[in-house]
Amino acid sequence: MDKVVILDSTLRDGAQGEGISFSLQDKLAIATALDNLGIDYIEAGNPFSNPKDMEFFEMVKTKKKFKHSTLVAFGSTRRKDKTVEEDKNIKALLDTETSAVAVFGKSWLLHVTEILATDGETNLSMIYDTVKYLKDKGKEVFFDAEHFFDGYKDNKEYAVKVLQTAYDAGADALVLCDTNGGAFPDEIFEICQEMNSLFPDKIGIHTHNDRGMAVANTVMAVKAGATHVQGTYLGFGERCGNANLSTIIPNLTIKLNKTCIPEGKLSKITPSARKIAEICNISIKRNEPYTGTAAFAHKAGMHADGVLKLPRSFEHISPETVGNTRKILMSEITGRGAVLQEIKKINPHITKDSPETLKVLEELKKLEAQGYQFEGADSSFEMLIRRCLGAYKNFFELLNYKIVTGRPCEEGCSATATVKVKVGDKTQLMAAEGNGPINAFDKALRFALEVFYPSLVKMRLIDYKVRVMESKKATAAPVRVLITSTDGKRIWTTIGVSGDVVDASRLALTESIEYKLIKDTVDNAVTLIPVNV
Repeated sequence: MDKVVILDSTLRDGAQGEGISFSLQDKLAIATALDNLGIDYIEAGNPFSNPKDMEFFEMVKTKKKFKHSTLVAFGSTRRKDKTVEEDKNIKALLDTETSAVAVFGKSWLLHVTEILATDGETNLSMIYDTVKYLKDKGKEVFFDAEHFFDGYKDNKEYAVKVLQTAYDAGADALVLCDTNGGAFPDEIFEICQEMNSLFPDKIGIHTHNDRGMAVANTVMAVKAGATHVQGTYLGFGERCGNANLSTIIPNLTIKLNKTCIPEGKLSKITPSARKIAEICNISIKRNEPYTGTAAFAHKAGMHADGVLKLPRSFEHISPETVGNTRKILMSEITGRGAVLQEIKKINPHITKDSPETLKVLEELKKLEAQGYQFEGADSSFEMLIRRCLGAYKNFFELLNYKIVTGRPCEEGCSATATVKVKVGDKTQLMAAEGNGPINAFDKALRFALEVFYPSLVKMRLIDYKVRVMESKKATAAPVRVLITSTDGKRIWTTIGVSGDVVDASRLALTESIEYKLIKDTVDNAVTLIPVNV
């Protein structure tokens, strides 16, 4: 298998995405996750422009050693009016003491004359001096040719001259950047193929997603001979984001037979995505290729039936290959075979004609007639099966609750909830304030149960949806509430339906907690016993 070098820029380019902000501990946790996945290079930031990045490099120097990954410091070529020896940006790169550095330079004459306010020859000198100086210092140097594809189309001769200059200075990789994200895959292929013929085995690719083509453009660049790929692990970054490495790596590995990460690591693709998303406090899109919760989801009918008989008939890869799982979406039109597949996950001895199977089907149809919709709440469907099979345990009893709402205070709290729960022969009363009645109830309930089940501390809600089912009834309409939760390892969704939005939320919340406790029991293969209070 041919090797493709992977450079992840989540900590640098990804940090430029809207709504993204990393603490030092966040950066270290993400870098550790990428290292455990086997990413070759982690671009950890620009030490000159961001003091926090320099602080991260200092922390890593003294506290952290990576098993596989090499840290990369990022910066620009020397300034037009400074020698390379006196340029503070270059000094900051050296101060990080990383063995590899990435420097960017202009390859589009428009930027040279209008942004840098200099001439083409001076820009070439800036590039040569910087790369040569860093190479003489013993660094591995990646030269990022900023706006290369725009520059190539505007003035091909000059764009190629920029690459030649960096090559002559000793650059280890010449990275062609689609900085504006405006190129099409066929353009990427043709230009990368031409550059690879001029600079064999030196070409890298760095694409942005402004046309929704960053992944496709990256794959086409590799097909054209690029051996160095840059992106961010979940695809976020400035504007529309960067090329998504969690999609690119399995595409290159499985479909093009390239080596991107060490053997045996591909099954960590999805767990790594979920861990990094948790650290970044974002949600992975449900339909994200390979890593989304719906990436291998099949609804009733021919697709569900086909994939159960022969998985490759409706799946291009096995979900386990990338650490994901198959989901058969349940609804009132689900066939008995699809339901049986889910039942067998809990009790493999049940058959299609078992009374338990019929009981599950009947309960499914009854609840969906009431407004439940299990295709988006697979965890609630598992709980339904467990109840029908007698494989359900009540970990707690909600004795009563009271919620008082009012005008928001200065801290933003507008509701107070009091909750009383019973676990075994013990009871616990807890109160909490929240931003609205649901938030207050959620906090009070979990605070009360954390006394008995400390693992709930790791659980949090990441999505909350309310659907009005009969809009003609206006505020008296029944509602469906979907709640998505995570504990950092799993993501699950539960459902509640009621004519009262608070009651519907209560049903979904309590089931979400029950599901978490059941899965903890299954994972640990022991009975979960509440701690003494």
